[in-house]
Amino acid sequence: MAENVAEFRAALQSYPPGHHLRSTYLYNLATALYRKFDQQGVPYDLDEATELYRAALLHRPDHSIRSASLSNLAISLNRRFEQRSVPSDLDEAIELNRAALLMRPPGHPARSTSLNNIAIGLRDRFRQRGAPSDLDEAIKLNQDALLLCPPGHSDRSMSLNNLALSLRDRFRQRSVPSDLDEAIELNRAALLIRLPGHPARFDSLTNLALSLRDRFKQRGVLSDLDEAIELNRAGILLCPPGHPDRSKSLNDLATGLGDRFNQQGVPSDLDEAIELHRAALLLRLPGHSERSSSLHNLALSLEDRFKQRGIPSDLDEAIEHNWAALLLRPHGHYDRPMSLNNLATSLQERFNQQGVQSDLDEAIELHRDALLLRPPGHSERSMSLNNLATSLQDRFRQQGIASDLDEGIELHRAALELLPPYHSNRSASLNNLAISLRNRFQQRGLQPDLDEAFALYLQLPYLLHPASRTDLSVAKSWAAFADILNHDSALLAYNTALKFLDQRVALLSSSSHHFDVIREAVSSLATDAFSCSVRRGALKTAVELVEQGRAVFWTQLARFSTPLDELSVSGDVDTALAEEFKQLSSCLRNAFDQSTEDKSPQIRQLAMQWDDVISRIRILPDFSRFLLPPLFSDLQKVAEEGPVIIVNASRHSCDALIILSGQDAVHVPLDTTQAEVSELSCEFQSLTEQFGSSDRQYKFVGILRKLWNDIVDPVVRVLRESDVRPGSRIWWCLTAEFTLLPLHAAGPYENHRENLSHIYISSYTPTLATLIRARRWASRDASPQHFVAIGQGNPDGGRELKCVASELAVVAERLEPIVSSFTSLEDSDATVQGALDALNRNQWLHLACHGMSNRTQPFESSFAMRDGPLMIKDIIRPDWQNPEFAFLSACHTTVGDEKSPDESIHLAAAMQFSGFRSVIGSMWSVDDDVARQVASAFYGHLVDGSGRLDCTRAAVALHKAMKSLRKKIPFEQQIVFVHIGV
Repeated sequence: MAENVAEFRAALQSYPPGHHLRSTYLYNLATALYRKFDQQGVPYDLDEATELYRAALLHRPDHSIRSASLSNLAISLNRRFEQRSVPSDLDEAIELNRAALLMRPPGHPARSTSLNNIAIGLRDRFRQRGAPSDLDEAIKLNQDALLLCPPGHSDRSMSLNNLALSLRDRFRQRSVPSDLDEAIELNRAALLIRLPGHPARFDSLTNLALSLRDRFKQRGVLSDLDEAIELNRAGILLCPPGHPDRSKSLNDLATGLGDRFNQQGVPSDLDEAIELHRAALLLRLPGHSERSSSLHNLALSLEDRFKQRGIPSDLDEAIEHNWAALLLRPHGHYDRPMSLNNLATSLQERFNQQGVQSDLDEAIELHRDALLLRPPGHSERSMSLNNLATSLQDRFRQQGIASDLDEGIELHRAALELLPPYHSNRSASLNNLAISLRNRFQQRGLQPDLDEAFALYLQLPYLLHPASRTDLSVAKSWAAFADILNHDSALLAYNTALKFLDQRVALLSSSSHHFDVIREAVSSLATDAFSCSVRRGALKTAVELVEQGRAVFWTQLARFSTPLDELSVSGDVDTALAEEFKQLSSCLRNAFDQSTEDKSPQIRQLAMQWDDVISRIRILPDFSRFLLPPLFSDLQKVAEEGPVIIVNASRHSCDALIILSGQDAVHVPLDTTQAEVSELSCEFQSLTEQFGSSDRQYKFVGILRKLWNDIVDPVVRVLRESDVRPGSRIWWCLTAEFTLLPLHAAGPYENHRENLSHIYISSYTPTLATLIRARRWASRDASPQHFVAIGQGNPDGGRELKCVASELAVVAERLEPIVSSFTSLEDSDATVQGALDALNRNQWLHLACHGMSNRTQPFESSFAMRDGPLMIKDIIRPDWQNPEFAFLSACHTTVGDEKSPDESIHLAAAMQFSGFRSVIGSMWSVDDDVARQVASAFYGHLVDGSGRLDCTRAAVALHKAMKSLRKKIPFEQQIVFVHIGV
């Protein structure tokens, strides 16, 4: 390109002023310089091109192509306005284009071009000055231009694109949904014309993506954002390194990924966005016209990452980039208010972290400056009102200046009024106003402030779009505040938050890489909801809510493997519907597991079809609640074979709730706090790592006594009063910190007094639905029983287990004469793939090996095989062949994620949620020789009267085995094994 400029410059020297061809060579040099600017972004090239176009025009006062000269000078001025925001450049460009239009009357082949050019200038002037009449005129001109470009016309795609841009701008100003919907359809039509290979295809991909992102921001429909991201990925493929639009394509994809991170919170989206923004900035060197945009976008993403991970260097770097962007956007620049706002926000964030008053004061002044540049009618005025209000609230909290609080409330109120009910930012704005009103109520005690705050929150259940991460956070805030004040809306708040949680999880895959998002979303929501319900006497609601908000990952997984036996036998149409659901579930699960992206077009299409099938199933008789959270009337079935005790720890209270068959649930208040339970759990976990000394055993028994006195004994008293006979089976369903405590082993441990194990036979279940589902999956009496025993005493990189071979021999001796087939895998045969193949062919499993719990990355908890770890993420699949029972003779198989114990992500739960109806697991380290003795005693009691294995006898068999070994093995090994399931 530089060579072309030199050639044209040299050629111009041959045609002095006055020569009849001089205007042509002025024009050629100007065009070459304009193209060079397009590629390299050097401002001087654009200035020179503009002046050369002006000179060429002066040489063509009556030239036949004067209209083209007018248009080219106008285009150059318009482009310079885009770079520097000098109003006179834009005004001149518009007038030049109007003059060109007068020379192109109806019927002129270039009339549509002039109409479009005037419209572009008017649209740019609207963006700078906000005059609605400019935008309305632009749309009318774009529409006139499109009428002159019927299907088949070479400029039709350009006219479609320009009208779409103008409509999108009007949507951003006035929030009329039909404008945006029409813009999207016009963008799609333009893209259909610009097939692969078309020089403007990249522009159409980009513009359609931008419109879809806008619609996502308004309505929160994730498929719009997913499609936008896929369009941006397609755009990058059209812009390889060296392409002039490469930096734009990187930037657009990064922005879409940042939006998706803000919606879903998947860290990999944000990390990828930051790397893409860095790559774009490297291509936009000092002097590049879009450098300020890249600085701004990188700063935003770094600030988002700081908010998620708290790394101070991310925030400091964001502030530096925001300052640099602001310096490149002087007074009059279209994006100056955005830069003022973003710099203010990051300074405000640093104030919140470090408490430096000057950061906050400067942020307030910057927000005031930004608001002045966003007058009434400006599309971003609501955001500026909200941000200034928030910074004033921060100063009020620090300095207690009443006027700051009052001004903040009025600003928040004005911001909320500008957001229609369907706007995706409405709940955040609503929450900001509610919090401000709460603060003023706490300061001055004015009841109208509190009433208004709750009236705002009561709008939340009526959102007109799927719940976002922000919506869920706001609902949690409402629930916590209502609960503390004992407000009548508390239960509705928890119901709303759990409904939003369900919507959030439904948008995620069941893959383990989304577990961090689920963990963040869940927190203590279910346990607090349970406590709130119990304190209000709503015991049935308590059961429903705690069930809905726990083991969310497993619940999502179960959605893809829900049996439809009742549907399959109720008629040809219903059978076809059941098969369609089964196939779509399988396809969707496989697509999730294989996709490297959060959503691909294939996943989006499958998800829509899956939702449609679910809707059709719910229309059928008796299926109205298909895959909806179960009601108490359904959950009470869990107690048909014995009482189930939910034990809940919340910051508000600790409670037990006994579910009985055919009776009302019974509440047992517990005389302990969540902090005490947490401390006890930590002490217990520390002890389990150091068993051996008599001192440790004394402390261990002390914990079991405390569990008895504070938790288990009050429950046992009520069970006795409810006529639950000694020797009966009971099930514990534990929440929060209780999940790590051995309630089955609680007791007074005194002479002439009974421990729990002397009174009842304990089992555990992670959730009520899990136990109900396990009972529903009962195998047919005459079905073959295929058993596999897998033992790995010499794992890859692990300590040798010397008793594994003898343990497998004992199991074989007990079971070979009984089962239909018995397979033993040992040593070199006990590999990861060998184990998975065996699981696929057998319904009964004994697994003797090292168990390795990973409490920070729970999906990497594993069984140690000869060639490496068999992890949870390998085990959880929905297509095992009718699994029945698993004895996990390994360490720590019921120990899960320390940050979210309610999700029950551990090895034993993985087996149960994969379909095993009954599982034996361990709560701490298992002695190698003890495991052999327990296996020998256990299997002797697992056989029923007909000589077949019966997995429903597992709890009793374990109870009898441990009783028989009580004097032969160490105390802590007598209670290490627990039973989960039927």
